[in-house]
Amino acid sequence: MGTTKTILATRLSAMGDVAMTIPVMKQVLEDNPDVEIVFVTNKNWGALCAGIPRLTFFPADIKGVHKGVKGLYGLFRAIKKAHNIDAVADLHDVLRSKILRTFFRLSGTPVASIDKGRAGKKALTRKENKIMQPLTSTIERYAIVFRQLGLHCKMGHKAVFQPQPLHDSIIAVTGLKEGRKWIGLAPFATYREKMYPLEKITIVLEMLVAQPGQQVLLFGGGHQEVALLAMLAAKYPSAIMVAGRFSLSDEMAIISQLDVMISMDSANMHLASLFGVPVVSVWGATHPFAGFMGYAQLPENAVQIGDLTCRPCSVFGNKPCFRGDHACMEWIKPEQIVTKVKGAL
Repeated sequence: MGTTKTILATRLSAMGDVAMTIPVMKQVLEDNPDVEIVFVTNKNWGALCAGIPRLTFFPADIKGVHKGVKGLYGLFRAIKKAHNIDAVADLHDVLRSKILRTFFRLSGTPVASIDKGRAGKKALTRKENKIMQPLTSTIERYAIVFRQLGLHCKMGHKAVFQPQPLHDSIIAVTGLKEGRKWIGLAPFATYREKMYPLEKITIVLEMLVAQPGQQVLLFGGGHQEVALLAMLAAKYPSAIMVAGRFSLSDEMAIISQLDVMISMDSANMHLASLFGVPVVSVWGATHPFAGFMGYAQLPENAVQIGDLTCRPCSVFGNKPCFRGDHACMEWIKPEQIVTKVKGAL
């Protein structure tokens, strides 16, 4: 038997970006039986790694004990103490991950890092003379990093995880499916430019709850989102409030049971994608061409205004609308989303 090779993979960022690493790391482990991966990421995202053989979650607290150069050196020492690392796959390529990988490089460990394709993204999002063409997906960019380390990684389209059973404390809230279609609704995103207006989401919800045999479950995170969703749930009592009531692993189990998820260009799109759940994704300031479409999702399930020449105006939706009218979201009709949901069901 050959010796096992241990790869350190790093992605110290938002949940959606981290969720996109999971299909790639699982594929690497399947294609390379003599490899194990130690994954350093946000201390809150451990549930994303659960149930994948030879994938070890290593929590990083970059706002606390691992903050700054001193904290990152402490993280480096802790990893070195716990694991014999043979190579580093930097899936982030930001200052923090560059500092961490430099400590490993200086100790003689080979390093490969992601090429984010910044020039292509700049050409896609600039105001004038946009180059409107699909860029390499983020998932493929992650795969390339592992290939640079000499590993096989042939990405497919199969679901990463199987549907998960719901335990009694979840069923006490959601009830049993009993033949109904479960529709997830995740109307929020980090930036306003990526969010469908709340008054229009309300219309979408109203149309969905009116259909017999359908159950709508509301997803979100953070106090403000939970408060807004609670208002929606009060207005439409048949909708079930998932946000703010469960751990990440429980929420993932609920997502695994959905028949379709409605999501912005945000984390819930990527969580649903891990279970092969069809996602009706709503795109405003951002665009699937930038490479952040959910893993193995069908392009035809994306809802977007196609003939707006200002789109996309940013890669992450973090730039204010220079038109001032948010046409990319405002012009999408609630009926367009509901029609896509019917098609996905």
